[in-house]
Amino acid sequence: MEPTIEAYNQLVEKLLALSVAYYDNDAPLVSDFEYDRMNNELKRMEAEHPEWIRPDSPTQHVGGHVSEAFAPVEHPVPLESLQDVFSFEEVAAFVDKMDASLDAPHDYVTEPKIDGLSVAVEYRNGVLYQGATRGNGAVGEDVTENLRTVRSLPKKLKNAPTRIIVRGEVYMSHETFQTINAQRELEGLPLLANPRNAAAGSLRQQDPAVCAQRTLDIICFNIQLAEGVTYQNHYETLEAMAAMGFPVVAHTLCRTPKECTDAIAAIGEGREGYPFDIDGAVVKLNSLSQRQALGSTAKYPRWAVAYKYPPEKKPSRVVDILIQVGRTGVLTPKAVIEPIRLAGTTVTNATLHNQDFIENLGVNVGDTVLVQKAGEIIPEVLEVVKKQSDGVFRFPETCPACGAPVVRDEDGAAIRCTGAECPAQRLRNIVHFASKDAMDIDGLGPAVVEALDKAGLIKTPAELYYLEPQSVAAVERMGKKSAENLMNNLEQSKTRGLARLLCAFGIRQVGSKAAKVLARHYASLDELMQATEEQLTAIEDVGPVTARYIAEWFASEQSQHQIGLLRQAGVSFESREEIADDRFAGKTFVLTGALERFTRSEAEQIIERFGGKASGSVSKKTSYVLAGANPGSKLTKAEALGIPIITEDDFAKLIEE
Repeated sequence: MEPTIEAYNQLVEKLLALSVAYYDNDAPLVSDFEYDRMNNELKRMEAEHPEWIRPDSPTQHVGGHVSEAFAPVEHPVPLESLQDVFSFEEVAAFVDKMDASLDAPHDYVTEPKIDGLSVAVEYRNGVLYQGATRGNGAVGEDVTENLRTVRSLPKKLKNAPTRIIVRGEVYMSHETFQTINAQRELEGLPLLANPRNAAAGSLRQQDPAVCAQRTLDIICFNIQLAEGVTYQNHYETLEAMAAMGFPVVAHTLCRTPKECTDAIAAIGEGREGYPFDIDGAVVKLNSLSQRQALGSTAKYPRWAVAYKYPPEKKPSRVVDILIQVGRTGVLTPKAVIEPIRLAGTTVTNATLHNQDFIENLGVNVGDTVLVQKAGEIIPEVLEVVKKQSDGVFRFPETCPACGAPVVRDEDGAAIRCTGAECPAQRLRNIVHFASKDAMDIDGLGPAVVEALDKAGLIKTPAELYYLEPQSVAAVERMGKKSAENLMNNLEQSKTRGLARLLCAFGIRQVGSKAAKVLARHYASLDELMQATEEQLTAIEDVGPVTARYIAEWFASEQSQHQIGLLRQAGVSFESREEIADDRFAGKTFVLTGALERFTRSEAEQIIERFGGKASGSVSKKTSYVLAGANPGSKLTKAEALGIPIITEDDFAKLIEE
């Protein structure tokens, strides 16, 4: 079908939005393969209708925008992108084109294409001087201090030129990615999407200390500039970089199209052996003088191509469907399949995501399904190709780990366990129980919780109060002094009061603010447990869904067992929430900008003590916006809605009256 200019413009806009998500926000919305497919369609349209080409088309520039959060760095040598190819025939066509363009003998270097964040790193007199992201290819972002935290990047070089700039790919290893996500899950934080996004987001942190915690690595693959040194070919530069101390990309010298495609196939088959994700293989002309003679287009060098591995799809029979319970209580279905070979590995399991996904597929045990593994992602079931079972698989009504009822999220497809003592969730539940907004038990972070669990000393949050000093002291990472401090902090936490205890329980939709609201209405936990859903719903800021979650949590046998253990341990069930007076009753405050006389937390506590509510967003229901220095968009919205804006002095007068 003949493309239209309307279809072209729609595709440009879609790709621009996807580029911003990928390059600027480190949050891709589609797979690389799908993005490349759309980008190639755009190129086809522009080849047929060059008069349509827009200056802002993704084909006319490289990478993303340069963030204003970082100082700009102009690249002395542009950091170009590569032309993608998707078949061995296209690789052979590239080699044929090189043969036709070059009279002299020539060969190639084939390398894995690391899926990370591209950077240029400059050294002067052998010492790390500056590092920048690719940005738009001509100008990048200065991330020097963050690059200093990359553990495999040398800070000093051996026998280096006076000035040298190398190009590399910063990545997060599979092992580091899994470790960080396991920790974030324990702490109730959102999980990192994938290693590439994690690496890009980490390297663009404003605080180098945060970047350092992510333990990033780098692989270098090109010398951009080397003053006073002349190299003959790319292979020689790679060997030179290795001698200087750089971690260098694996590389194979190739002379024929067959050798190039064999090297690409070998990289694909061996991708599981790399500590990083790859999103293709690169074939580069080896001779540097020949590269210079060929030059580049507006976006790509003419002397290289990037082969993109297509998503592999194969059929297999579903042998079983298992339900796994994650640390957050979410039940995830996994299809156990007859072994198949995909993307260089033997696959025996594939994700089924959730109940809605299963119902849309109509899949059950015994069916033959099509399984895909694109790049390094977890294998997933795409469709049923042969229905051999009756009906569709249904989730159990109780948790397979603890037997507690399961419920579906009101606003999503997730089905989760409601058990307060579920063993699959115990680490996260204990970490949350001890967290700052909950029982605030200093010295009981994720690492200590894991050590206590490993020693078999705790299985539920309430069991913290039954720990023995000598047992704790014997735990790895502890010792006598740390054990004494922890025991003292546990004892102090018993008097935190009802609001913190409610937050610590981890009842859905009952965070610190909702817990304080409840603690202001009920003098004790026993009084709250007697409340009906109707009575709870009558409280401002407690809706019917939250009321149901509270009632269901207290009705659980596991919850009652925890409450009994806490009562026996002497944990206070009494409310400590006092309202000085109700001058702010029914009023909602929004804080914006940097406050000087109060911390944000102090201001929120004052508002709540006078019966008001602190909110994070401006709406028509907002009573006041308390604005500090450099207020953001909240102030603009408040002005548009005509909401009163007060200063810290105004706020002080309100609370001193």
